[in-house]
Amino acid sequence: MFPLLVDAERQAYRAAGLLHGSLFHIFRRDNSLARNRARTAGHRQHKLGKNPFQLGGSFVFGPGNVDVYMHVNQTFGDNAPTADLLGAIP
Repeated sequence: MFPLLVDAERQAYRAAGLLHGSLFHIFRRDNSLARNRARTAGHRQHKLGKNPFQLGGSFVFGPGNVDVYMHVNQTFGDNAPTADLLGAIP
């Protein structure tokens, strides 16, 4: 088992400088391509969360509270490359 951490007030989201999308992001070509890849892979979105326009990010933290890697999503389908994430693991 592992602890599940929930940030209902989105304090970590703001501290990390993560972004907020808009309705226009939905119509971006890169987002459309990512949505089609997800659909083709069998993924479906069933519910919207509290803030459906919140954009994400990917982080790798090392021992001693060191930020090893950070990727801030610029749109909904903009995820960090897996190779970069794995390469950042100390």
